[in-house]
Amino acid sequence: MTHALTARLAPAEAVAAGRDAGSPSPTGTAETSNTNSKGRRIGEVILDVQNISLRFGGVKALTDISFNVREHEVRAIIGPNGAGKSSMLNCINGVYTPQEGQITFRGQTFKHMNSRQVAEMGVARTFQNLALFKGMSVVDNIMTGRNLKMKTNIFQQAIRWGAAEREEVAHREFVEHIIDFLEIQAHRKTPVGRLPYGLQKRVDLGRALAMEPQVLLLDEPMAGMNVEEKQDMCRFILDVNDEFGTTIVLIEHDMGVVMDISDRVVVLDYGKKIGDGAPDDVRANPDVISAYLGTSH
Repeated sequence: MTHALTARLAPAEAVAAGRDAGSPSPTGTAETSNTNSKGRRIGEVILDVQNISLRFGGVKALTDISFNVREHEVRAIIGPNGAGKSSMLNCINGVYTPQEGQITFRGQTFKHMNSRQVAEMGVARTFQNLALFKGMSVVDNIMTGRNLKMKTNIFQQAIRWGAAEREEVAHREFVEHIIDFLEIQAHRKTPVGRLPYGLQKRVDLGRALAMEPQVLLLDEPMAGMNVEEKQDMCRFILDVNDEFGTTIVLIEHDMGVVMDISDRVVVLDYGKKIGDGAPDDVRANPDVISAYLGTSH
């Protein structure tokens, strides 16, 4: 892992350092943490989803869903196709506005928040279907994740003069560290559309990391990958969590991956929560077994 990148990710580093030292959390409250079975120091609740219900006309996508995410944990959301998993992430990051319920992030409760406001609060997102700029290079795709960090105006950026030029150089240096971290240096100038699918997924992750998120929402980051690509992606996700202190909320269908890397798992089925807890507890839950295998045995 590149030490320079860890040093430049100040918000994540500050959170991790504060947690280790027992210092106050960014909300001003005393930080309590415990070490879980995977050796992670888990802090207080950072994201609290309360009684969320979402409807599209007469179709109920989510019904009275509640769960929380603790700082520095890997929190998985699983369920069969059509269970409402992506809809839940869309509610968290402001793509959808639920008809009922509320979401609290670091003590701030909101019911109506757009995606930009959520991103400014420190929540980044990757998508199940890649939404990269296929004709742009790897560097330029990841640079788009620095948009919210840029302070100069559009005119200054267009002429690349003075403060705008210095700012762009600093942001590009940051992006280069992300490229090193994701081990895609050899492809930095390659148009993303020419890359294999697994590498495109890394670029998508890199763009989200460029936002320096406190919470990273990953929508099926390993979908369509072979075994080797999944192993690499698992390693990067765990490195982001361990070294940057980033909290991860993960949707994934590969149960082996979920059980290996997750601290807690929430299970949805037909828009309702049917399970929530540690991986071993969820795996033994009769309702979860029935939803996945079609049997109550």
